[in-house]
Amino acid sequence: MACDSWKEKLDAYLDGEVPENEMRAFDAHLRGCASCSADALARLQMKRSIQAAGGRFTPSAEFRKKIQIQIQKTGATKTRPSFGHSQRWILAATAAVILLVGTLASTYLAIRSRSDAANRDHAFSEIADLHVETLASASPVDVVSTDRHTVKPWFQGKIPFAFNLPELQNTQFSLLGGRMTYLDQAPGAHLIYDVRKHHISVFIFQEKPLSPKLVQSLPANSPPPKPLPFNLETWSQGGLRYFVIGDASAADIDALAKLFKAAS
Repeated sequence: MACDSWKEKLDAYLDGEVPENEMRAFDAHLRGCASCSADALARLQMKRSIQAAGGRFTPSAEFRKKIQIQIQKTGATKTRPSFGHSQRWILAATAAVILLVGTLASTYLAIRSRSDAANRDHAFSEIADLHVETLASASPVDVVSTDRHTVKPWFQGKIPFAFNLPELQNTQFSLLGGRMTYLDQAPGAHLIYDVRKHHISVFIFQEKPLSPKLVQSLPANSPPPKPLPFNLETWSQGGLRYFVIGDASAADIDALAKLFKAAS
């Protein structure tokens, strides 16, 4: 089949392991091939599931052994002759408790860091899936218009918040339209822009309905996971969470993000 040669390298493309010229060719092919786009979405979802499973914390088997060794070392430490046996035992026990608390604190912080990273990567993967799924759809937008004064009112009554769209005059961006979407079961707006034949998705959600764990894992300018084959920028402003994602250059993603920040 004509797409076999593309699908053989699809995993390498999704992992960002193909040369830049092939990456551009893949981008163009996926925009025009519904079959390969659907396959790419399925593989992204599988990679997301594997990544989430790998991020779960499993207590180290060496933890108990490490504590026992440290206690033995503390108990074997020479003390001054003037200290009695009970005093040496107290010092050893105190040192062991301090070590245990420090180790537990370090373990807790490591677990929390991994949990935040897993939540962040999960959110980015969800956004990437929505972006790819929309581009692979036969009807990527529900309201088709290049006029922001037509697109913005279309969302009134469909989502529980309002937002502003930037003025694109004297820029290289053009608005293609918009549609409703969902993240973490919260409704939001999905806008699609074009720049030099690259499609960029802008997602806008209210932060309040989103999971607190998800929101806390998304500080401003969070970098996307390395396997993600897109450039992405996210930020919070006025109670809304914005995501700008696409295969355009990082400079274009940043430029569109700045236009939204200024409009808001």
